[in-house]
This record gives sequence, structure tokens and C-alpha cells, in this order.
Amino acid sequence: MRALKSIAVLVLPVVLLFGCETTPEQPAVVKPAEVTKPKTDAPATAKPDANAGAGAATPIDTSKGAKGDTDKTAPGALKTTVYFDFDRFDIKPEFREAVLAHAAFLIKNPSATVKIEGHCDERGTREYNIALGDHRATAVRQLLKLQGVADKQIATISFGEERPVALGHDEDSWWQNRRAVFAYR
Repeated sequence: MRALKSIAVLVLPVVLLFGCETTPEQPAVVKPAEVTKPKTDAPATAKPDANAGAGAATPIDTSKGAKGDTDKTAPGALKTTVYFDFDRFDIKPEFREAVLAHAAFLIKNPSATVKIEGHCDERGTREYNIALGDHRATAVRQLLKLQGVADKQIATISFGEERPVALGHDEDSWWQNRRAVFAYR
């Protein structure tokens, strides 16, 4: 009998521990909303830059979604802007097709040249943003070169935070300013 009590004393906590264990219901994971495009009812905050030249980006037309701006002066009306996530310079899948379309155009037209302009939002130091803008332009350049575009057809420049298209201090404005722009010469 004493042995049975000893076993019961040892087994009872184990049974209570495992037998009564329930997995608590996990709360739903709420992810922050991804920024894919600025609000359609937001007022236009960008002012044209008289010194920007033909390669300057224009504010996003939200009717086109997050695929980038279309510039009617670009060859075949290709989308001319690639947007980036905060502090990143990898080309997002939704913009890869636009870069590949530019590569196809440049391969078919070996005399055509393009300047890739790298831009950042206002956060970070001037030096950091110049470097990040350069990384963004270089990432686009590398993808073009991987497709077979000649090195001599592509130039890059970084403007860092110096040429914003949106002058606000919010995520919508910052999103519009994190970009690389195709400027054909």
C-alpha cells in the first residue's frame, strides 16, 4: 500500500501537468500594413524642380498602383521608377519586370543610353543617403547587366535625399522618395 501511495504521489503531478495542459489560444498576429502606394486622396506635395531635367521623377499616379511611374518620353512608355523598402536596395519582385523591360529595350537599341538615378527619403545622414542611393542605382544597373546590357549604355548617379518628389514627413512621402529612376539621354 505504501508503494502505491509513493507511485501515486509521483504520478499525480505528472498527470496534472500533462493531462490538464491546454495550449493557450495564440492571439492573431497583426502585421503593420504594407505601404504599397500613397493614399489617393492625399494632396500633391511635390513641386517640380526646374533644375531636375528630363530625368526627374514625377509624383506617383496612384491609378497605376505600385508598379512605378510611366514616363511617356521613355522608350515604349516603360515604367521609369523602381521603389525600395526602407533602408534597402534590393529590387522587389513587383519592379523586376519593369527593369527587365528596360534591359530588353537597351539590348535591342545598343546606341541608347540610360542614367539610373538613386534617391532616398530624408531619414539618415546626408552621407549615408548618398551611399544608399548609389547602392539602389547600382542594384538596378547590375540587373540590367545580368540581362546582357552593355556597361557603356548605363550610367549611375546618387542624389541621396536631395531631390524628393514628395515633401511630406510621413510614410507616404518617404515611400515615394525611396526610388531609382530611369533617365534616358
